[in-house]
Amino acid sequence: MGIRTRREAPARLAAVWRRFQAWRGAHEPRSRIPEPLWRSAVRMAGRYGLHRTARALRLDYYALKKRIERATSVNGSNAAAPAAVSRTEVVTPFLELVPPLSAGSNECVLELENAAGAKMRVYLKGVASPDLAALSRSFWNPAS
Repeated sequence: MGIRTRREAPARLAAVWRRFQAWRGAHEPRSRIPEPLWRSAVRMAGRYGLHRTARALRLDYYALKKRIERATSVNGSNAAAPAAVSRTEVVTPFLELVPPLSAGSNECVLELENAAGAKMRVYLKGVASPDLAALSRSFWNPAS
């Protein structure tokens, strides 16, 4: 159980790793990494994730993260940014969601009483509401 197996790096990430190794072999330690290599690392981070890329290429996580943020702010697109760093917004059209008519119980009890003492009780269940204002006006002011 204590044995951890190392997964193989994808072919593209392995190719960039080889380029980094070749460059590191030809230059002094602590030399500045050239921009083409950084751009490759940013692309790989967009494809395979920031942490995985930084670890595989032996780069400083935060330095790579800054490069990704800088690249996305300059380009105006998040194509090269990994999902963890990406700040993409999905623009969707407005969609009104109307609840179904059968949701819940549509019940209503309306009790009216006029000055003469006459009473009317209207019980509505599961139907569209009638014009209750007109109904109550006709009860309170009957045509004589």
